[in-house]
Amino acid sequence: MIAASGAKAVIPPRSNRKEQRFYDKDIYKARNLVEHFFQKIKNFRHIATRYERLARNYLSMLQLAATVIWLK
Repeated sequence: MIAASGAKAVIPPRSNRKEQRFYDKDIYKARNLVEHFFQKIKNFRHIATRYERLARNYLSMLQLAATVIWLK
């Protein structure tokens, strides 16, 4: 399913696996950054509950939250 969509699995194998499979550590680090960003975004109640009705207002709140996170 992942390969059919053209994506790569970047989850590292378990350390006790007999046959270790290859994964790209740089892509895994980038994936980790993205996951942490979404985790921080969800701390903003306005964004997590999606109070805004219009997509443009939601996008502006998302940009504001991203700016606050970036400035920290």
